[in-house]
Amino acid sequence: MGDAVGNDRLARKAWGVEMLGAGQARFRLWAPQAQTVLLRVAGWDAPMDRSEDGWFEHVAEGVEPGQRYSFVLADGRSVPDPASRAQESDVHGPSVVTDPSGYGWRNAAWQGRPWREAVIYEMHVGTFTPEGTFRAAAGRLAHLARLGVTVLELMPVGQFAGARGWGYDGVLPYAPHSAYGTPDDLKFLVDEAHGHGIMVMLDVVYNHFGPDGNYLPTYAADFFDEARHTPWGAAIAYQRRPVRDFFIDNALCWIGDFKFDGLRLDAVDQISDPSEPELLVELAERVRAAFPGRHVHLTTEDNRNITRLHERQEGRALRYTGEWNDDFHNAAHVLLTGEVEGYYEDFAGDPLRMLARCLAEGFAYQGEPSPHDGGKPRGMPSSHLPATAFVNFLQNHDQVGNRALGERLTVLAEPRRLRALTGILLLSPHVPMLFMGEEWDETRPFYFFTDFHGDLADAVREGRRREFARFSAFDSREDREAIPDPNDEESFLACKIDWNALERPEGRAASDRYAALLALRRDRIVPLLDDGTPLPATILRADDGVLAIDWRTAGGRLQLRANLADGDRPVPGVDGEVIYATDGSEEGGRLAPGHVIMAIGS
Repeated sequence: MGDAVGNDRLARKAWGVEMLGAGQARFRLWAPQAQTVLLRVAGWDAPMDRSEDGWFEHVAEGVEPGQRYSFVLADGRSVPDPASRAQESDVHGPSVVTDPSGYGWRNAAWQGRPWREAVIYEMHVGTFTPEGTFRAAAGRLAHLARLGVTVLELMPVGQFAGARGWGYDGVLPYAPHSAYGTPDDLKFLVDEAHGHGIMVMLDVVYNHFGPDGNYLPTYAADFFDEARHTPWGAAIAYQRRPVRDFFIDNALCWIGDFKFDGLRLDAVDQISDPSEPELLVELAERVRAAFPGRHVHLTTEDNRNITRLHERQEGRALRYTGEWNDDFHNAAHVLLTGEVEGYYEDFAGDPLRMLARCLAEGFAYQGEPSPHDGGKPRGMPSSHLPATAFVNFLQNHDQVGNRALGERLTVLAEPRRLRALTGILLLSPHVPMLFMGEEWDETRPFYFFTDFHGDLADAVREGRRREFARFSAFDSREDREAIPDPNDEESFLACKIDWNALERPEGRAASDRYAALLALRRDRIVPLLDDGTPLPATILRADDGVLAIDWRTAGGRLQLRANLADGDRPVPGVDGEVIYATDGSEEGGRLAPGHVIMAIGS
């Protein structure tokens, strides 16, 4: 099997269908538990050749893009291609032959942007627009460009069961979800974004498959390792080469065939691989070797607070570019809401100092015992990494949607403090991320929603309600029954963001405020940043509601002063040029509540 190399060559895959030209196509399936498999394509069946290592292959003639195909097992069952690039309808139906080279790219010369320029906007395709499609999302890109967004990050789009869902229960990770559009529709969205100067990253799930539509155990039980288990069942057997290639080829497919500028790998702490090198390392190294001429960015979600995947060498990321920093969010959330249940108990003691440590050093937990995890040490020192190795946020799909009622901070937090922390988020040296609608102070919820049926729907609904039984607000059955049913279509429709908010004075004012902050970030903060070296920082104050931090950069000392208390507070002075100050923020060395100052000095 050849690897993808260069910017323009499409990645050849171990799995699935590959067009060979002149109507000829190769179909491949790893089915070690099967002795016979038929290929069913365009209405006729053909036996596939089996190798000793469990690979089935057939080269067919007269195959054209758009034709339906499936694999027929010995018991007569017809199953979709696990590496399907498109589905006729849902996860149970036939797959569709596609030609990855058939799309005509208008921005083919696009090479991406440096990571230090990243301002991420996380978006769920189905709720981002009234239509909920790739094409409709493309029609909103001009707004994101005006706002100052440089990275559009899509929640997972691999085909999942039903029409509605977050995407983390996908079972066909190569196939864009058919309810959102075709593969070419997704390419159009990426192409349009590049035309607006916006990179596009995709959230991918390599730690498990969803509960409906995963046929791999039927004919490839060796894809899983029954000796190891995860929250979703038997662990994936990444140590086996066909399994490993399934995921590495998937990453190469999204970046090569679809020209995504990078990937965000979901919950990598659940990817346990005894191999050397482990999957996460090989995947990153293969991706970086395949696209040497492009700015390709890989980020992780990992609650272990480790740094070995994000190390730099000679100013460049060896493997992963950035890490979602839940510590920043959790400390900020406790400051804003006072909530200390669940994982927020780790930040109950001194959230302001923990927030300051995140801003100065990266992680809040760098080996300290975690009360939420029974006192086990969590994390490792992180101040040696560049500030841009950390993706900070106040809201995202998890932190909003995993609440029982899906509330956003706009309905939980005092507005003055929320604006102050927004200013800190967008003007600090770390990579900021916004959640769709945040820029106009969206108040609509973002619920957990699915489209399951029968017993599975009942299990998901009741399981979610049981999950919140340990929280004081839902300790009675009546309270838990008020939690929206994930399978009710109304739960999904309620999450569609309100674009009409931009037509109202409050929404326009909020959006203008975000745009001004991001313009300031582009012009004054980004030139101070270096993706390869750390920014030494000093915490001057993190008490009594006052936050004062200095970062030493090659372009001067970046100084933050903020008052998150209820009344005026004295703050350490700043020197040099004040580049940002909330109106009437400082008088006589004192800072008014909810106000922020940023300055650049020598």
